[in-house]
Amino acid sequence: MKTNDTIAAIATPGGRGGIGVVRVSGPGAQAIGEKISSATLRARHAHLCDFSDAKQRTIDRGIALYFVGPHSYTGEDVLELQGHGNSFVLEELLQRTFELGARPARPGEFTERAFLNDKIDLAQAEAIADTIASNSRAAARSAVASLVGEFSGKVNRLLESLTQLRTYVEATIDFPEEEIDLPGDAFVAKHLNETLANIHTVLLQASTGNIIRDGLSVVIVGAPNAGKSSLLNRLSGEDIAIVSETAGTTRDALRADIELGGIPLRLVDTAGLRESADAIEREGIRRAGEQIASADIVLFVKDANSELNNKQRDAQQTRDEIAGELARYGVT
Repeated sequence: MKTNDTIAAIATPGGRGGIGVVRVSGPGAQAIGEKISSATLRARHAHLCDFSDAKQRTIDRGIALYFVGPHSYTGEDVLELQGHGNSFVLEELLQRTFELGARPARPGEFTERAFLNDKIDLAQAEAIADTIASNSRAAARSAVASLVGEFSGKVNRLLESLTQLRTYVEATIDFPEEEIDLPGDAFVAKHLNETLANIHTVLLQASTGNIIRDGLSVVIVGAPNAGKSSLLNRLSGEDIAIVSETAGTTRDALRADIELGGIPLRLVDTAGLRESADAIEREGIRRAGEQIASADIVLFVKDANSELNNKQRDAQQTRDEIAGELARYGVT
């Protein structure tokens, strides 16, 4: 895709830091860079220079990097001005690129141009956002794997397999009486079953990837004083919930984010389930039901002395009794 305009944006997070980057992409990148730096930019060379405004006052001193398309992130001519990570300095530098003909880039527009110029595919474009937003080590590893093309490779192999199957079937239909060595029904059926199995595997991996990326919601429920708040505090390593011998201390949902085995977990402590005449406590129990309805995992806490914890009891019977107890309070 050829574009006639040049875009620019600050490419590093806001705030202060050792390095801040202004990125420019488009046909005007080289000219903008040479006017700001007063240097003759060579592709793939780092130029230490002063960045100047229209009156030749120094905005900052840093490094100018110029990449000639298509050998760049976006596939276009790209300029990176690497200065100090101060928001005022970077904003002034960005405004200077606008004065020289660039326009503000839309959110994600650099990656959009990379996609439209076939530098990355859609899965890799999404992986860039996932890599930036990763909130666990496992999520970061999974996102980077997609970024380097692992997921795209699996999908492309599925497409090749489906295309081959379609070719077999169409050839059999179009040339039923021709003396062409076509695969038999058994071969096509075997190929189809293998492809279906591979599709199932990819879908399962995608589902696992969603869990790694987004995490799981774990809702802790049970009767008052069963130990729900103590469990939340122990798992989170913080005194988030008030622990008291007085029943009904927790009225509203309390939350804590932890990481377990590389998977982000959002723990939610809820009001104890019991019959109550207190309107506020009943509202807390109703909200507990809402939390359960949206939970990935429901962790039912029972007093250690309860007969429900008898290891000799049938597992299905135990689940049925838990479901029955939840239903007593309108929780399904």
